[in-house]
Amino acid sequence: MTAFDTVLIANRGEIAERIRRACADLGLRSVAICSTADRDAPYGPRSDLFLCIGPAKASKSYLNIPAILLAARVSGAGAIHPGYGFLSENAGFAEAIEAEGLTFVGPPSSAIRTMGDKIAAKRAMLEAGVPCVPGPDEALPDDPALIARIADEIGYPVIVKAAGGGGGRGMRVVATAAELADSVAITREEARNAFGSPALYIEKFLEHPRHVEIQVLCDAHGHAVWLGHRDCSMQRRHQKVVEEAPAPGIPAEIAARVGASCVEACQRIGYRGVGTFEFLYENGEFYFIEMNTRLQVEHPVTEMTSGTDIVVEQLRAAMGQPLGFTQDDVTCTGHAFECRINAENPETFAASPGVITGLHLPSGPGVRVDTHIEEGYRISPFYDSLIAKVIVHAPDRDQAIERMRAALDDMRIDGIETNLPLHRAIFRDPAFCKGGTDIHHLEHWLRTRGKA
Repeated sequence: MTAFDTVLIANRGEIAERIRRACADLGLRSVAICSTADRDAPYGPRSDLFLCIGPAKASKSYLNIPAILLAARVSGAGAIHPGYGFLSENAGFAEAIEAEGLTFVGPPSSAIRTMGDKIAAKRAMLEAGVPCVPGPDEALPDDPALIARIADEIGYPVIVKAAGGGGGRGMRVVATAAELADSVAITREEARNAFGSPALYIEKFLEHPRHVEIQVLCDAHGHAVWLGHRDCSMQRRHQKVVEEAPAPGIPAEIAARVGASCVEACQRIGYRGVGTFEFLYENGEFYFIEMNTRLQVEHPVTEMTSGTDIVVEQLRAAMGQPLGFTQDDVTCTGHAFECRINAENPETFAASPGVITGLHLPSGPGVRVDTHIEEGYRISPFYDSLIAKVIVHAPDRDQAIERMRAALDDMRIDGIETNLPLHRAIFRDPAFCKGGTDIHHLEHWLRTRGKA
């Protein structure tokens, strides 16, 4: 780890703008990169340097490691921040940055590699006392009879997952023994094609869990804290739509016990920077599923409730600075929600690229919008459809719901379709407003409306 005064932002969109602002807060120079499709990105002129590194196709630009490293060299950047998505959890990218004598704004490549392998991650979590979903901490054997015996011992239903998977891919729920062999064969081939490895593991399938996360922050000196928890159960096809902090209805003593075990796990593997432990939560119990070794899309709800600028702290950790506070200093107050605003049809969810002809963003106490868009900006068809995040914070959950309703009603984006109507409807759904819905609720709700 070396000192730096310039950060290259190896990403695009709202997260590139978010990182640029954090760099400015710390007095660091920012170097933004872009593909030819993003040359008109509004954050470009606001950065200290803006470099085009390749064509629109992500493999030729945002996933092009040699091009990113060249941009770092010519710009004088001493560090590279990967944001989320793209190369953010690529251990090879982190190693290439380290080999150049630069700083990767994230954990050591060894930690990324450990936590990117779901089997190794589960083993590490069990050793640290983090509660895990029932199932062995090793890859499935090739022998179908042995696989059947393992599944019988766990008890159906079970879920078969790719060891190197993520993002909802490479997994299959198996309800009965008769389905097991075919499900394993299909998932193994999916894993081989998608992740380069046929390794699978198997766990108990929880039927009505919530998705609850614990945010951690670690420096390079062995200090670590957890910053409360959040609920990300409102999902469609394993993709989060709405997030909130704290997760409603979770006893403080249970959360504290699990949060402490997450901190211990980070210290055991020499973690640095920010990270998120993802859990399924059912019947008052946490079950670890994976760790995201990067900044999360939903980090703002934790920032709002904890009063911590997570991106600034991430940069400080990369600079070698110790945490300026301890666990005893962490106090989470109020309630926050985040709505992911996508450029997509709210009925079919088809992407809706085009030019923004009019824009009005909500404002006022407790309202925040993270975005890179402005009037006249063209939404590209080449990348993820996320264009903004609306975040609200209020003294309690009911007031936060009212504040989000008002913010969503105030927001206007003309020229393209967005999922704003979906969010407005979600915040008037009685079950969601009551709190504690499981990960299947949104898809069931959409089916009843004929929109799944």
